[in-house]
Amino acid sequence: MRETGFIRPSGAELLQRLREPRRFLQVVTGPRQVGKSTLVGQVVRRAGLPFHIASADWPTLQGPEWIEIQWEAARALARPAGSAGALLVLDEIQKIPRWSDAVKRFWDEDTRHGLELKAILLGSAPLLVHRGLADSLAGRFETVHLPHWSLSEMRDAFGWSLEQFLFFGAYPGSAPLSGDFDRWRRYVSDSLIETTISRDVLLLARVDKPALLRRIFELGCAYSGQILSFTKMIGRLQDAGNTTTVAHYLELLAGAGMVGGLQKYSRQPVRSRSSIPKLQVFNNALMTAVSGKTLEEARADREYWGRLTESAIGAHLANAAATKACQLFYWRERNREVDFVLRAGNKLALIEIKSGKPRNVLTGMEAFVAAHGPARKVLVGGEGVPVEEFLARPPASWL
Repeated sequence: MRETGFIRPSGAELLQRLREPRRFLQVVTGPRQVGKSTLVGQVVRRAGLPFHIASADWPTLQGPEWIEIQWEAARALARPAGSAGALLVLDEIQKIPRWSDAVKRFWDEDTRHGLELKAILLGSAPLLVHRGLADSLAGRFETVHLPHWSLSEMRDAFGWSLEQFLFFGAYPGSAPLSGDFDRWRRYVSDSLIETTISRDVLLLARVDKPALLRRIFELGCAYSGQILSFTKMIGRLQDAGNTTTVAHYLELLAGAGMVGGLQKYSRQPVRSRSSIPKLQVFNNALMTAVSGKTLEEARADREYWGRLTESAIGAHLANAAATKACQLFYWRERNREVDFVLRAGNKLALIEIKSGKPRNVLTGMEAFVAAHGPARKVLVGGEGVPVEEFLARPPASWL
C-alpha cells in the first residue's frame, strides 16, 4: 500500500502504548492490504525507540528458527538501550508453523532476564492468528484488529465521495487506480482476491477443494446482502460438496476478511449458530470486481446500486463487529425481516435500509420488538438517516 501521510485513528492508540514505560506483546490483525504494515511502520518511526522489522510473507513457509534469528537481532538493540528498551516487529506471523510456541519461549526468556524488548506481531489471517494466541500465549498479549477502511478514512486520505466508496470499496492501495476501471479490477482480482485466497487461506488451512472455495467466494460476492441457505448455495455451485464443507469454507473466507455469513438473531446462541446465513462482503471492492460492472453500468442499474448501498452498510457494521465493538445479526420470521441487528451487552439496535424495497420496512422492526423486546430503531436512506451520515459514524453510536 502506498504511503499517504494519513494515519488511521488506531495508530494513535498503538503509539501511546509504545511510549508507555513497560514491556508489551502487541498483536495487530486484519485482512490483507488494509494497511497494517504501513500503519505500524508509521507508528514505530514516531516512537523514538531502536527497532527491528522483519516479514515472513514469502511464497514458501519459514520455520520457527526464523523467529529466533529476528528475535536475537532485536535483543542486540535492546541490550545497549537499557531501560528505554527496543522494539521488534514481525509481519505475517501466521505464516510460521508453531509461531506461538516460539514467541512464548523468547518472551518468557526476556522476562526472566529483565530485557526491555517490546514486540508487535502482525497477521493477515485473524482466525489463524487467534488460534495460535489461544494455544500458547494466554495472558501475555494485547490485540488490535484493523478492519477494512471506513468512508471517513477513505475521504480523509483520498478525498473520496460516497459514490466512489460504494462502488470502489475501501482498499487504500487500489484507490490511485480507480480512474482506470480495467486496471483497478485487475489489481483487486490479482493482488487482493487471489493473493488472499492462495496465501492466507489455501496455504494455511486444509482445503480439499480449492475450486469450491473460490466458487463460494464468488457466490458470496454475487449474493452479498441476501439470505441464502447452505442447500441453495450447493444448488448454485458446480462442485457441491456438503453443507458442512460449504459452512467451513465460508468461515475461512470470513476469517480472512473477505466474505462471511451473518447469523439470525436469537436469544439462544445455539439457534443463531444453526441458522440460515445472510451473505455479506467485508469490502465492496470485492463485490464490484467480481461483478465486472463499470461505474456507469452500476449507476444505471437501480436494483444493483441499491444492493451496493446495502452491502456497504453491512460491511461497515461487519467490520465494527470484527473489532468486538458490537455483535451483528439479521432477523427474519416468515415475511417479516430486519436487515441488521446490532447488539452490545443488553443494548439492541435495529438497522433497516430504505433502498427501493417494496416491503414496509417498519413492520419488520415492530415484529422484532414484539418478539424480543425494546430496541432502538434506525432507518437508513429515504426519510431516515442519510447513507453518508450513517457510514460516517461508528456503528456502536447507534446503540
